[in-house]
Amino acid sequence: MNRWLVMLMKIHIHPLLWIVMAFAILSGQIKPLFCLLIIVFIHELGHAAAACYYHWRIRRIFLLPFGGAVEVEEHGNRPLKEELAVILCGPLQHVPLQLMAWFFMEASFISHDIFTMFTFYNMAIFLVNLLPIWPLDGGKLFFLLLSAYYPFQRAHALAIKGSLVFFILLTGGLLLFAPLQFNGWVLLTFLAYSLVMEHRQRHYVRVRFLLERYYGKKEQKVEKLIPLRASAEEKVYEVMARFQRGCKHPIIIERDGVKMSQLDENELLHAYFSDRRTTSSMEELLLPY
Repeated sequence: MNRWLVMLMKIHIHPLLWIVMAFAILSGQIKPLFCLLIIVFIHELGHAAAACYYHWRIRRIFLLPFGGAVEVEEHGNRPLKEELAVILCGPLQHVPLQLMAWFFMEASFISHDIFTMFTFYNMAIFLVNLLPIWPLDGGKLFFLLLSAYYPFQRAHALAIKGSLVFFILLTGGLLLFAPLQFNGWVLLTFLAYSLVMEHRQRHYVRVRFLLERYYGKKEQKVEKLIPLRASAEEKVYEVMARFQRGCKHPIIIERDGVKMSQLDENELLHAYFSDRRTTSSMEELLLPY
Protein backbone atom coordinates (compact mmCIF):
# COMPACT_ATOMS: atom_id res chain seq x y z
CA MET A 1 0.00 0.00 0.00
CA ASN A 2 1.23 3.51 -0.79
CA ARG A 3 3.02 4.99 2.24
CA TRP A 4 1.15 8.28 1.86
CA LEU A 5 -2.17 6.47 2.10
CA VAL A 6 -0.91 4.53 5.12
CA MET A 7 0.00 7.85 6.73
CA LEU A 8 -3.55 9.17 6.32
CA MET A 9 -4.97 5.99 7.84
CA LYS A 10 -3.02 6.68 11.04
CA ILE A 11 -4.86 9.93 11.82
CA HIS A 12 -6.82 9.88 15.11
CA ILE A 13 -8.84 12.54 16.90
CA HIS A 14 -7.60 13.17 20.44
CA PRO A 15 -10.27 13.06 23.22
CA LEU A 16 -9.60 16.76 23.97
CA LEU A 17 -10.63 17.66 20.43
CA TRP A 18 -13.83 15.62 20.82
CA ILE A 19 -14.61 17.68 23.96
CA VAL A 20 -14.03 20.97 22.15
CA MET A 21 -16.14 19.75 19.22
CA ALA A 22 -18.98 18.78 21.55
CA PHE A 23 -19.01 22.20 23.24
CA ALA A 24 -18.86 23.94 19.85
CA ILE A 25 -21.82 21.96 18.50
CA LEU A 26 -23.89 22.44 21.66
CA SER A 27 -23.24 26.19 21.57
CA GLY A 28 -23.95 26.48 17.85
CA GLN A 29 -20.35 27.41 16.93
CA ILE A 30 -20.25 25.30 13.77
CA LYS A 31 -18.31 27.74 11.58
CA PRO A 32 -15.52 28.29 14.14
CA LEU A 33 -15.34 24.52 14.63
CA PHE A 34 -15.00 23.98 10.87
CA CYS A 35 -12.20 26.58 10.65
CA LEU A 36 -10.45 24.96 13.61
CA LEU A 37 -10.60 21.47 12.12
CA ILE A 38 -9.21 22.64 8.77
CA ILE A 39 -6.29 24.44 10.40
CA VAL A 40 -5.45 21.60 12.79
CA PHE A 41 -5.67 18.98 10.04
CA ILE A 42 -3.41 20.86 7.59
CA HIS A 43 -0.95 21.79 10.36
CA GLU A 44 -0.55 18.18 11.42
CA LEU A 45 -0.49 16.95 7.86
CA GLY A 46 2.58 19.14 7.33
CA HIS A 47 4.45 17.33 10.13
CA ALA A 48 3.33 13.91 8.94
CA ALA A 49 4.16 14.57 5.27
CA ALA A 50 7.71 15.64 6.17
CA ALA A 51 8.15 12.56 8.39
CA CYS A 52 6.82 10.36 5.59
CA TYR A 53 9.15 12.02 3.09
CA TYR A 54 12.15 11.10 5.27
CA HIS A 55 10.79 7.56 5.69
CA TRP A 56 10.20 7.93 9.41
CA ARG A 57 8.20 5.19 11.07
CA ILE A 58 4.92 6.89 11.97
CA ARG A 59 2.89 5.14 14.67
CA ARG A 60 -0.13 7.45 14.74
CA ILE A 61 -1.19 11.05 14.21
CA PHE A 62 -3.27 12.78 16.86
CA LEU A 63 -5.39 15.85 16.08
CA LEU A 64 -5.71 18.27 19.01
CA PRO A 65 -7.64 21.54 19.46
CA PHE A 66 -4.41 23.54 19.10
CA GLY A 67 -2.36 21.43 16.70
CA GLY A 68 -1.55 17.78 17.04
CA ALA A 69 1.07 15.15 17.71
CA VAL A 70 2.84 12.81 15.32
CA GLU A 71 4.05 9.77 17.24
CA VAL A 72 7.08 8.19 15.58
CA GLU A 73 9.45 5.31 16.26
CA GLU A 74 12.72 7.19 15.73
CA HIS A 75 13.59 8.03 19.36
CA GLY A 76 15.97 10.92 18.77
CA ASN A 77 18.45 9.32 16.39
CA ARG A 78 17.52 10.92 13.10
CA PRO A 79 19.72 13.74 11.73
CA LEU A 80 19.04 17.08 13.40
CA LYS A 81 18.27 18.65 10.01
CA GLU A 82 15.54 16.09 9.41
CA GLU A 83 14.01 16.70 12.83
CA LEU A 84 14.11 20.44 12.24
CA ALA A 85 12.31 20.03 8.91
CA VAL A 86 9.62 17.78 10.42
CA ILE A 87 8.99 20.25 13.27
CA LEU A 88 8.87 23.33 11.04
CA CYS A 89 6.62 21.80 8.38
CA GLY A 90 3.68 22.12 10.78
CA PRO A 91 3.85 25.86 11.51
CA LEU A 92 4.80 26.63 7.90
CA GLN A 93 1.39 25.39 6.73
CA HIS A 94 -0.25 28.42 8.31
CA VAL A 95 1.18 30.68 5.60
CA PRO A 96 -0.50 28.99 2.59
CA LEU A 97 -3.64 28.53 4.71
CA GLN A 98 -3.83 32.26 5.28
CA LEU A 99 -3.16 33.03 1.61
CA MET A 100 -5.85 30.58 0.56
CA ALA A 101 -8.36 32.17 2.94
CA TRP A 102 -7.53 35.60 1.51
CA PHE A 103 -7.99 34.28 -2.04
CA PHE A 104 -11.39 32.78 -1.15
CA MET A 105 -12.48 36.09 0.37
CA GLU A 106 -11.34 38.04 -2.68
CA ALA A 107 -13.17 35.57 -4.93
CA SER A 108 -16.31 35.99 -2.78
CA PHE A 109 -16.32 32.32 -1.79
CA ILE A 110 -16.33 33.33 1.89
CA SER A 111 -17.42 36.47 3.68
CA HIS A 112 -15.12 38.99 5.32
CA ASP A 113 -16.40 37.90 8.75
CA ILE A 114 -15.43 34.28 8.10
CA PHE A 115 -12.04 35.43 6.81
CA THR A 116 -11.51 37.44 10.00
CA MET A 117 -12.51 34.48 12.15
CA PHE A 118 -10.27 32.11 10.18
CA THR A 119 -7.36 34.53 10.50
CA PHE A 120 -7.83 34.70 14.28
CA TYR A 121 -7.79 30.91 14.69
CA ASN A 122 -4.95 30.48 12.23
CA MET A 123 -2.74 32.98 14.05
CA ALA A 124 -3.77 31.69 17.49
CA ILE A 125 -2.87 28.08 16.69
CA PHE A 126 0.36 29.20 15.00
CA LEU A 127 1.47 31.25 18.02
CA VAL A 128 0.37 28.71 20.62
CA ASN A 129 2.36 25.97 18.90
CA LEU A 130 5.49 28.11 19.01
CA LEU A 131 5.39 28.30 22.81
CA PRO A 132 8.59 26.65 24.17
CA ILE A 133 6.63 24.05 26.13
CA TRP A 134 6.82 20.31 25.52
CA PRO A 135 5.22 18.75 23.45
CA LEU A 136 4.28 21.82 21.37
CA ASP A 137 6.37 22.61 18.29
CA GLY A 138 8.17 25.36 20.19
CA GLY A 139 9.03 22.87 22.94
CA LYS A 140 10.41 20.42 20.39
CA LEU A 141 12.48 23.19 18.79
CA PHE A 142 13.78 24.07 22.26
CA PHE A 143 14.74 20.43 22.83
CA LEU A 144 16.37 20.24 19.40
CA LEU A 145 18.42 23.37 20.10
CA LEU A 146 19.59 21.96 23.43
CA SER A 147 20.45 18.67 21.72
CA ALA A 148 22.89 20.47 19.44
CA TYR A 149 25.00 21.50 22.46
CA TYR A 150 24.28 19.00 25.24
CA PRO A 151 24.17 15.19 25.55
CA PHE A 152 20.73 13.71 24.86
CA GLN A 153 19.97 12.91 28.50
CA ARG A 154 20.99 16.38 29.70
CA ALA A 155 19.14 18.13 26.85
CA HIS A 156 15.96 16.18 27.63
CA ALA A 157 16.12 17.09 31.33
CA LEU A 158 16.72 20.78 30.51
CA ALA A 159 13.85 20.78 27.98
CA ILE A 160 11.44 19.49 30.64
CA LYS A 161 12.63 22.02 33.24
CA GLY A 162 12.47 24.88 30.74
CA SER A 163 9.00 23.79 29.63
CA LEU A 164 7.85 23.80 33.26
CA VAL A 165 9.05 27.39 33.71
CA PHE A 166 7.15 28.57 30.62
CA PHE A 167 4.12 26.52 31.66
CA ILE A 168 4.01 28.34 35.00
CA LEU A 169 4.29 31.70 33.23
CA LEU A 170 1.50 30.72 30.82
CA THR A 171 -0.74 29.64 33.70
CA GLY A 172 -0.13 32.92 35.50
CA GLY A 173 -0.95 34.88 32.35
CA LEU A 174 -4.19 32.97 31.85
CA LEU A 175 -5.24 33.56 35.47
CA LEU A 176 -4.54 37.28 35.17
CA PHE A 177 -5.93 38.07 31.73
CA ALA A 178 -8.41 35.32 30.73
CA PRO A 179 -9.43 33.19 33.73
CA LEU A 180 -12.71 32.14 32.06
CA GLN A 181 -11.14 31.06 28.75
CA PHE A 182 -12.21 27.41 28.42
CA ASN A 183 -9.87 26.56 25.54
CA GLY A 184 -6.96 27.98 27.52
CA TRP A 185 -7.63 25.61 30.42
CA VAL A 186 -8.01 22.68 28.02
CA LEU A 187 -4.57 23.55 26.62
CA LEU A 188 -3.04 23.85 30.10
CA THR A 189 -4.56 20.53 31.15
CA PHE A 190 -3.03 18.81 28.14
CA LEU A 191 0.36 20.46 28.67
CA ALA A 192 0.41 19.60 32.38
CA TYR A 193 -0.41 15.96 31.67
CA SER A 194 2.20 15.80 28.89
CA LEU A 195 4.94 17.28 31.07
CA VAL A 196 4.18 14.95 33.98
CA MET A 197 4.24 11.91 31.69
CA GLU A 198 7.43 13.02 29.95
CA HIS A 199 9.12 13.47 33.34
CA ARG A 200 7.96 10.05 34.56
CA GLN A 201 9.15 8.39 31.36
CA ARG A 202 12.50 10.18 31.20
CA HIS A 203 14.47 6.98 31.93
CA TYR A 204 12.46 5.09 29.33
CA VAL A 205 13.14 7.89 26.80
CA ARG A 206 16.87 7.60 27.50
CA VAL A 207 16.86 3.81 27.10
CA ARG A 208 14.88 4.08 23.83
CA PHE A 209 17.45 6.54 22.53
CA LEU A 210 20.30 4.17 23.36
CA LEU A 211 18.50 1.08 22.05
CA GLU A 212 17.72 2.78 18.75
CA ARG A 213 21.35 3.83 18.58
CA TYR A 214 22.43 0.20 19.07
CA TYR A 215 19.81 -1.69 17.06
CA GLY A 216 18.87 1.05 14.57
CA LYS A 217 19.79 1.38 10.92
CA LYS A 218 23.50 0.66 10.57
CA GLU A 219 23.64 2.43 7.21
CA GLN A 220 22.38 5.71 8.70
CA LYS A 221 24.76 8.52 7.91
CA VAL A 222 26.90 9.79 10.79
CA GLU A 223 27.09 13.58 10.80
CA LYS A 224 30.30 13.88 12.83
CA LEU A 225 32.67 12.12 15.23
CA ILE A 226 33.01 13.48 18.76
CA PRO A 227 35.50 11.55 20.95
CA LEU A 228 34.56 11.08 24.60
CA ARG A 229 37.27 10.83 27.23
CA ALA A 230 36.41 8.50 30.08
CA SER A 231 38.38 7.56 33.17
CA ALA A 232 39.11 3.89 33.81
CA GLU A 233 36.88 3.93 36.90
CA GLU A 234 33.87 5.48 35.11
CA LYS A 235 30.85 3.21 34.73
CA VAL A 236 29.43 2.21 31.36
CA TYR A 237 26.07 3.88 32.03
CA GLU A 238 27.82 7.09 33.09
CA VAL A 239 29.67 7.31 29.79
CA MET A 240 26.55 6.54 27.76
CA ALA A 241 24.75 9.38 29.58
CA ARG A 242 27.09 11.69 27.65
CA PHE A 243 26.07 10.39 24.22
CA GLN A 244 24.91 13.18 21.93
CA ARG A 245 22.49 13.22 19.01
CA GLY A 246 23.69 13.50 15.44
CA CYS A 247 27.17 12.09 16.04
CA LYS A 248 29.17 8.98 16.83
CA HIS A 249 31.51 8.67 19.81
CA PRO A 250 34.89 6.96 19.90
CA ILE A 251 35.55 6.31 23.62
CA ILE A 252 39.07 7.12 24.81
CA ILE A 253 39.79 5.38 28.13
CA GLU A 254 42.34 7.11 30.34
CA ARG A 255 44.01 6.57 33.69
CA ASP A 256 45.58 9.62 35.32
CA GLY A 257 45.31 11.49 32.02
CA VAL A 258 47.17 8.79 30.07
CA LYS A 259 45.38 6.92 27.29
CA MET A 260 44.93 3.22 28.04
CA SER A 261 42.81 2.18 25.07
CA GLN A 262 39.98 3.18 22.77
CA LEU A 263 36.56 1.62 22.21
CA ASP A 264 33.80 2.19 19.71
CA GLU A 265 30.48 3.34 21.20
CA ASN A 266 28.83 0.15 19.91
CA GLU A 267 31.12 -1.87 22.18
CA LEU A 268 29.68 -0.01 25.17
CA LEU A 269 26.14 -0.47 23.93
CA HIS A 270 26.77 -4.17 23.32
CA ALA A 271 28.23 -4.60 26.80
CA TYR A 272 25.24 -2.81 28.35
CA PHE A 273 22.33 -4.35 26.41
CA SER A 274 23.62 -7.74 25.21
CA ASP A 275 26.13 -8.72 27.91
CA ARG A 276 24.17 -7.04 30.74
CA ARG A 277 27.35 -5.45 32.10
CA THR A 278 25.33 -2.52 33.42
CA THR A 279 27.61 -1.63 36.35
CA SER A 280 30.98 -2.46 34.79
CA SER A 281 33.70 0.14 34.74
CA MET A 282 35.49 1.14 31.56
CA GLU A 283 38.64 -0.69 32.71
CA GLU A 284 36.64 -3.89 33.25
CA LEU A 285 35.45 -3.76 29.63
CA LEU A 286 39.09 -4.05 28.55
CA LEU A 287 39.61 -7.26 30.55
CA PRO A 288 38.80 -10.68 29.05
CA TYR A 289 35.83 -12.58 30.47
